[in-house]
Formats: sequence, structure tokens, C-alpha cells
Amino acid sequence: MTIKRDRYLNRLVERRHNGFVKIITGIRRCGKSFLLFRLFRDRLIRDGVRPSQIVEIALDMKKFAALKDPLVLGDYIDGKIRGRGWHYVFIDEIQECGRVLPPGIDSSRFPPEERDRLYVTFYDVLNDLLRRPKVDVYVTGSNSRMLSSDIATNFRDRGDEVRLHPLSFGEYLPASGVEKSEAWERYLVWGGMPGVMGKKTDESRTAYLRQLFDKVYFKDIVERNKLKADGLLSDLTDILSSAVGSLTNAKKIADTVATVQGLKATQPTVSKYLGYLEESYLFSKSRRFDVKGRRYLSSPAKYYSEDLGLRNVRLNMRQGEESHLMENAIYNELVSRGYAVDVGVVDFTTREAGRQVHRQAEIDFVVNVGTRKIYIQSAFSIPDEAKRRQETESLRRSGDFFKKIVVVSGFKPPQQDESGIVYVGVIPFLLDQTLLG
Repeated sequence: MTIKRDRYLNRLVERRHNGFVKIITGIRRCGKSFLLFRLFRDRLIRDGVRPSQIVEIALDMKKFAALKDPLVLGDYIDGKIRGRGWHYVFIDEIQECGRVLPPGIDSSRFPPEERDRLYVTFYDVLNDLLRRPKVDVYVTGSNSRMLSSDIATNFRDRGDEVRLHPLSFGEYLPASGVEKSEAWERYLVWGGMPGVMGKKTDESRTAYLRQLFDKVYFKDIVERNKLKADGLLSDLTDILSSAVGSLTNAKKIADTVATVQGLKATQPTVSKYLGYLEESYLFSKSRRFDVKGRRYLSSPAKYYSEDLGLRNVRLNMRQGEESHLMENAIYNELVSRGYAVDVGVVDFTTREAGRQVHRQAEIDFVVNVGTRKIYIQSAFSIPDEAKRRQETESLRRSGDFFKKIVVVSGFKPPQQDESGIVYVGVIPFLLDQTLLG
């Protein structure tokens, strides 16, 4: 089954021949290799590129094990680039490539602080490729600390990241083979990991998602960060899964670990582990933004699961409240469209019982679109006027004229009230990208 990923395919096409290394990042098993080696490769072939012009390397395969040496990798690619015209270099799981000391260099002759610079890494190989005419380079990787935060430094401003996510609902729906309401119910339970789509039973879906945690994600985090198997990583994953969309911080989580799990964990340790979970793309953090003060607040923040199915399996299919799952799905849709998303905070004063009272209201999502913003509230249901005023108070008190949207459950078509606030069902919101303007 071929699942279209046009959103990401178009991003690769737009970056073709731009002089940068195209770096496809994202959680393991979300479809990075399929996007590059199948969808993008097919697009190049349709555009007239010959297969001999495409160099394909998968560093997690045994046949390419020797290429984990960056010197060997560079020589191999050099040997494949022959003739005129453009050549396209695809390297899967580039972080598997290590670092080596070139022959003939005695590191002991250099001061300790300079020895790291003597080693050759995959960054050197890729930067060398960029100097060659008509060579277009694409790599995938699963470690954001290696491939996202360090792109500007290691690629000398010549790295261009394309972040891939699990299937959005718009991608999931046509592949599901069922009508929208049933697809939505399944999506809220099983999420959008592509590997789930081929599973025929709930048992096989559950087993697959659990195996991803035990055999892939946790193993990667433990090995990469040289952690002990102390249970803290698993407990933090459960805590964040249970509290998606709730404000929290490292201290609060450390207290929860101590109280509920009976484990001793300091705030700095919890902060590091939260970083590990973000680096592996299992969770994303959304910071609080003071809408009127136009500044970020340091703490607390919200965490959202990268995939609903992964989140649900961690909790043994408990805590399946649709309101929380819907909020997480909306967040995932927004970031997959490429938006930066914050939690909005609106301070205001109101008169109660004859005196001024300071209040604070929250906007679920502040979507940053260039110089403008869009405010989005996930409300699930608005049964009466009192609920409507409660859900929209933060929007009405924002003090600006940015677009404001309230997303409710179901299929409600977009409808605007007297205050200019748009109400829309979650299904059309997820499927119609024009709603954000």
C-alpha cells in the first residue's frame, strides 16, 4: 500500500538543487526512508532522472556496514558519481556514520582541546559533496540533537531540515478505506504510524506499537545517552502520556515520580530526561507566550505526544478522553504543516463583588504565521452560552485583531459569530488547510 505524503514530497521538490544538504528528520518508523527512497525517487524518475544518477545508501543495512567509516563513505560516493548531469545522493540514517582519525595523524602531538577537530565525520563528507558541481544531497536521521540543533554549526549554514511526522488525519483517511467518522475514531485510538496501517487486528497493532517503545525508542535513548535501566525513562513517558496538553514542568514531574512511582529523581535529572524524549521526537514541548506582553514565559509548558497510538498503548488504552486526544491531534496537525505553536496566556482584570480581580486565561494554540498569529481553541463541545463564553474569553480579551478559531468535535462547517470568532468541527479543520488563511 502506497500512502501519499505530498506535504513532505513537495517540500523536497521545492528544495531540489538549492545548494543545501536536505536533512529529513523525525521519529523512527514514521516513513523517512519511504519518503526519500520511494516517493522522492519515483518523482525524480518521472522528471527524467536516470537511476544511475541516484546514489542510494542505507547505513542501517548490513551491506553498507563498511560505509559507517566516513572516509570509506566518501570514497564510495566518489566512485558512483560519473558522467555529466545532476547526481542525487541519498543516505539513510546518517547518524550511523561514525568518526575516524585519518591515517598518518598522531593525535598525541596536538593539545587535548584540539584533538576532536582532527577526526573526520559525516559532516565533512557531506560538506565536501556540496562543493562538487551538480551533486544534490539528501539524508535522513532520527536524532534531533545531532541533526537539528547542530545543523547551522556543522553544515556551516548549508543544511536544510525537512521534519517528517507520523500520518496526519488527511493522509490517514484515504489509506484507511473507511468513511470519515469511522476513520476519525480509529485515528484517535491507533494514531498515524505507517506501520500500523498494515496490521489487521487490535492485538497486532498493540504489539507493534509496544515493540517500537521497547526495541527502538527506549533502546536508542539509553544507548545514545549511556543511561542506566532505572525505570525513570519509562515512568516519565507514562507521566507525559497521561498529561498531554496539561501545564507541567520538571519540578512537578519530579514530585509526581517521587509520590506516585516511589522513585527519587532530582529536578535537573528530570529536565535531562525530558530533553532525551524530545530529542527522540516522542514528545514536543509547547512554550507559554504572554499575548499582551509579547514575551515567552519560562515555565510551565505543555507536552504533546508525537503519535496518539503510541500514547494510548503506553497507557494500556486507558485515559482515552476524546477531548484530550482531539487537542493533541490538532497540535500535531499544526506542527506538521510547518507552524511554530505556542500556548497563549492572556492577563486581564475583571470587577467581581465590587473590586478589581486579576485573572489569567489560556489560548490553547498560538500559531505563528510569519508576522501574524492565529489563535485556536480546542473546545470539543459547546452545549450552551455559558460554555461558549468560557471557551472564548481568552480570545475576546487578547486585545488584537488576529484570526480566532474554536475547534469543536464533529463535522460542523465554519461559522463566524458576531465577535469574528470562527467555529468549526475538527474533521473539516484537519482536512481543509485553507481555514487558516
